[in-house]
Amino acid sequence: MHVIVVYDTATQRNAKILRTCRKYLHRVQRSVFEGQLTEAQLRRLQAMVENVLDLTYDNVLVYTFPPGTKPQRLEWGATEPPPTDVL
Repeated sequence: MHVIVVYDTATQRNAKILRTCRKYLHRVQRSVFEGQLTEAQLRRLQAMVENVLDLTYDNVLVYTFPPGTKPQRLEWGATEPPPTDVL
């Protein structure tokens, strides 16, 4: 399935969330990641992220799209170079 993860965390947890998301997805903006994951990979990512979060302050949004579908992404302004660290 296609997955988009967006996070908003306290500064002291940003680096840990960043490293965790990079293990599974491609970074498209500072706190936005996307890519293809299996259900098992998504569950592992969720467990790892939840171990870092302060659930009273931090927020992570996860958008999932069923297999065979992919959202259309429009970019306005300066674009990021394509990822080089593909799984």
